[in-house]
Amino acid sequence: MDRPFLDLGPCGPLRGALRVPGDKSVTHRGLMLLALAEGEGRLYYPLKAGDTLSTARVLRALGAEIEEEGPHFRVRGRGLRLKEPEDVLDCGNAGTLMRLVLGILAGQEGLFAVLTGDASLRRRPMARVAEPLRAMGARIDGREGGGKAPLAVRGGPLRGIRYTLPVPSAQVKSALLLAGLFAEGETEVEEPVPTRDHTERLFRHFGLPLWVAGNRVRTAKTGPFPAKDLTVPGDFSSAAFFLVAALISPGSEVVVEGVGLNPTRTGLLQVLKAMGAEVEWRVLEGEAGEPVGYVRARHSPLKGVAVDEGLIPLMVDEVPILAAAAAWAEGETFIPGLSELRVKESDRVAAIAQNLRALGVEVEEGPDWLRIRGGGVRRGEVEPFHDHRIAMAFAVAGLPVGVRVWEPEWAEISYPGFFRDLLGLCGAS
Repeated sequence: MDRPFLDLGPCGPLRGALRVPGDKSVTHRGLMLLALAEGEGRLYYPLKAGDTLSTARVLRALGAEIEEEGPHFRVRGRGLRLKEPEDVLDCGNAGTLMRLVLGILAGQEGLFAVLTGDASLRRRPMARVAEPLRAMGARIDGREGGGKAPLAVRGGPLRGIRYTLPVPSAQVKSALLLAGLFAEGETEVEEPVPTRDHTERLFRHFGLPLWVAGNRVRTAKTGPFPAKDLTVPGDFSSAAFFLVAALISPGSEVVVEGVGLNPTRTGLLQVLKAMGAEVEWRVLEGEAGEPVGYVRARHSPLKGVAVDEGLIPLMVDEVPILAAAAAWAEGETFIPGLSELRVKESDRVAAIAQNLRALGVEVEEGPDWLRIRGGGVRRGEVEPFHDHRIAMAFAVAGLPVGVRVWEPEWAEISYPGFFRDLLGLCGAS
C-alpha cells in the first residue's frame, strides 16, 4: 500500500511571528479538573488535537459535559463524582491521559472502568503509576502483571501515602496528587529532581489543597470545589520546533508569541544558549499561574555541548528537536539521562539515531544517551515511527537542504497545521 509523504525544502530564511497551539499538558489537566469541579467553566485557547480530544472524549464518557465553543471548551463538571462508563475508555495515543485519569478513577468508590489505547500506548509502561496507586488502596489490573494496558480499575477508598519517585515523572506525580484528592489523610510525593509543575499550579488556581517544600509536594482530601475559567498558554514544546528551524537556517529570525515560559519546561533554552544560539525570551503576563511571553530566535552558528543531565526532566519532550540542532552544530553533543525516552510514543532514542543516520549524521546510541557529531545534514528521508515529535523534529532537521517526511500526519497528534505554519514562515504557500 502506498504510504503518504511530504517533501519539504530546501527552505530559505524563515521570517515572521506566530502563535502556536495551546499547551498540551495544561489542556489535559485543565479538562480533568473542570470535569471534577462543580458548575461550569471555560477552557480558553486549549490544544484541540488528537491527544487532548481523546481526553475530552474520555471525560464525556465519565459524565462531564464538554462542548466546543469556537476555539474554546465549555465544561460542566460532575462535582468529584464521575459516572461509570458504559464502554471501554479509549485513550488513543495519549499517555498523559491514561496515567492521570487512572489516579482519578482509583478514587471513585464503586466505579468500574477499563482503559485502553492504540498499539503504541498499549506498549507503554503503566506499572510506575499503578504500583503506587495500589499502595493507596486502588484495585488495578492489566496485561503483563498489571503493568500495561488494557487496564481495569475499580474505584474504592484510598489512603494517603508518602512516595518517592524512583525516576522523575510529572505524569506519575500528577496521578498521585489527583488520587490524593480522594484519599484519607495526606498524600506526599518526593521527586529526585524537579519536573514540570502544571498540576501544582492548577491546584492553586482551583483552590485545592497543596503544600510544596523543596522537591516534596503534598495534598489532602478535598470537598467539592467550584469551576473556574482557565486560559491555556501556547505550548513551549511546539514553539521549540520553530526556534530551532530559525537557528539552523541562514538569514532567519522567528518570534513565537503568547507561549508558556514555565521554568520547569524551558530547559532547552538553557542548552541552546550554551550552544551559542542567539535566542531571547521575556515573560509579559501570567495565566492561571503560568508565565507567558515571547521567544525570539535568530540564525546562529551552533557548537556542540555536553548537556547537563539535570536539565533533561525540564526538556524531556524537546530532546528530538535538540538532536536536530546538534546535527547542525560544529563538534560533538552528548545528551545523557534518556532512559525515559525509550518508553515514549516511540523508542525516541532509537528513532533519533536512525533518522540522524538517514540524514548523514554520525551518531552513537547508548542505553540512555546519545552522542551526535554535527556539522550539517544531507538530503534524505525520515520516519516518524508513529511519533508526532519525531515527525516534526526531523522535518526541521532536513528543512535547509530538503527532506521527505513519511506519514507526516502524525504531527496532528499535538500540532494540527504544523506543516502549514512551517511553510508559512518559509514564504511558501
